[in-house]
Amino acid sequence: MTDLLYAFYGDDFTGSTDVLEQLAEGGVPAILFLRQPDAALLARFPDVRAIGMAGDARSRSPGWMDRHLPPAFAALSTSGAPILHYKTCSTFDSSPSIGSIGRALDIGRQALGGIVPILIGAPHLGRYLIFGNLFATAGGVVHRIDRHPTMARHPVTPMDEADMRLHLARQTAARIALAPIDRIQAGEADRLFREASDAGLDAILFDGMDEASLAAVGTVLLAHQRDRFRFAVGSSGVTRALILGWQAAGIVPPAPTLPRAGAVDRLLVMSGSCSPVTATQIATARQDGFATVQADVAALVAGSLAEEERLAQAAAGLLADTGRVVVHSAEGPLGQDVPAAGAAIGAALGRVSRTVVRQSGIGRLLFAGGDTSSHGVAQMGLDALAWAAPLERGAPLVRAFAAEPELDGLELVLKGGQMGAPDFFETVRRGG
Repeated sequence: MTDLLYAFYGDDFTGSTDVLEQLAEGGVPAILFLRQPDAALLARFPDVRAIGMAGDARSRSPGWMDRHLPPAFAALSTSGAPILHYKTCSTFDSSPSIGSIGRALDIGRQALGGIVPILIGAPHLGRYLIFGNLFATAGGVVHRIDRHPTMARHPVTPMDEADMRLHLARQTAARIALAPIDRIQAGEADRLFREASDAGLDAILFDGMDEASLAAVGTVLLAHQRDRFRFAVGSSGVTRALILGWQAAGIVPPAPTLPRAGAVDRLLVMSGSCSPVTATQIATARQDGFATVQADVAALVAGSLAEEERLAQAAAGLLADTGRVVVHSAEGPLGQDVPAAGAAIGAALGRVSRTVVRQSGIGRLLFAGGDTSSHGVAQMGLDALAWAAPLERGAPLVRAFAAEPELDGLELVLKGGQMGAPDFFETVRRGG
């Protein structure tokens, strides 16, 4: 395998494909593994310069992380890549009991040592960190994360704190310094990093609000990889910062010309998202000619094979009739009395998807929702994903590698709940 620049573990599948997109745009060939790669699987991709592993830690407990993250980190760190990135969602939603970023930070620091850079800002996704406080765009308006119309009311990990050091203090005892935007703009990012490292602090949180601030952080990361740190935490802003650093240093070529996605005559959409953004997309899809099938959530959560069979038969039949189908568990936020069950729903929709793909031979599939994507794709029997073409920021077209012929070469889009324009489903069918 070519000398690797970078390895990452995605805490959900949608965020993992976001990293693939950033790497492709930066001219860095990469592969995303959907299981812990062995030597035979690694040997299939000798020319990549970055590798990743897609996980579902975002929806898991700290106890689960204690068992599963150390072997995953070990497998990635032995690849020879100088930096291992624990990739989080750019909204940084997590809690002490679910998807604890603080616990992941502790596990990575214990395994790899050094100070841990944290970079959350991702301007390309409308996410900004300013003086340690996180802001995110919704509907063209920038909101502080604790006032964000969706993330402040997330059904599993609501964000009620905008100061990310205070947010992380609920999840870890790590001592975290801050590199604020005014000091970064003054050219002091490297000095702040070295001072925090020399003082024996555990991590340093970098502000990020534009390409210039990410580029400054990228230069710091390249200067101190291996000697002061090997493990970083944050959004695809980490990836973007590294790409800017690699390009400035001449390590990777200038941004390449990207291919365009072609159209398909049939598209299956599987949605477990409760986001208002996805609800609007479902409504718009109906207007665009998509048939919709409502899942019986209670039956899926109870493990009803009959409900999964009903959904598979309905989807296959409607694909034959209309070529465009959305199977969904919700349209918008759930009521306060409805328990969150993203893992169970996502896994069920994944099994339904695999059945429909096998039976119908469709070539493109869209998962909507972070949990739906992570737990759904895990049921598909795929080995790895490679970036194929851009569609919308944070939700690219990817291509699957699988031992099963019916699944090998399948095109997928993994869309987080907040991602995409109202007509995104038709965009996926039509191509770029």
